[in-house]
Amino acid sequence: MTNDETRSAPESPAGRGGTPTPEIDTPPLLEIGRIARSHGLRGDVVVKLTTDRLERVAPGAELVADGRTLLVQSSRPHQTGFIVSFGGVGDRSAADRLRGLVLWAEAIEDDSVVWVHELIGARMVEIDGTDRGTIASIEANPASDLAILESGAMVPLVFMTDGPVDGVVTIDPPAGLFDV
Repeated sequence: MTNDETRSAPESPAGRGGTPTPEIDTPPLLEIGRIARSHGLRGDVVVKLTTDRLERVAPGAELVADGRTLLVQSSRPHQTGFIVSFGGVGDRSAADRLRGLVLWAEAIEDDSVVWVHELIGARMVEIDGTDRGTIASIEANPASDLAILESGAMVPLVFMTDGPVDGVVTIDPPAGLFDV
């Protein structure tokens, strides 16, 4: 139901050390992964994705890291990540400088899925109109992703029936879910 891209939707990506990078005149960027380490001598890196959208590492994809745009030249699966070659990163020392950087990308337009960044900040309302509060974050969970409300309540997204529409998510939870 949801796509795993980002736990929050920043206005601009944060640079190394948490310092915000200058505003980029583009739509908000989403966190899609992290550069884990360099791989080999030719400038390749190992990328760990936080998204299930593999087009993020397809040749031609543009990613932003530390305020710099990186163009994916090639990629291939490797263990639990991908070995990625970025244009302009031609040797191991250049790849080593990218280690640990968070990768950001523009949102993908796909009306058939609900994106995590669309849920953050939305109001959660039961089908009878009971307002349950604002969604603060989404937590990945094998059975069903969980909406974490500002109150601390956790609501499996499997109970979502509609939304987000005008900043409201409608749910049909079982009796007693909010009684704890």
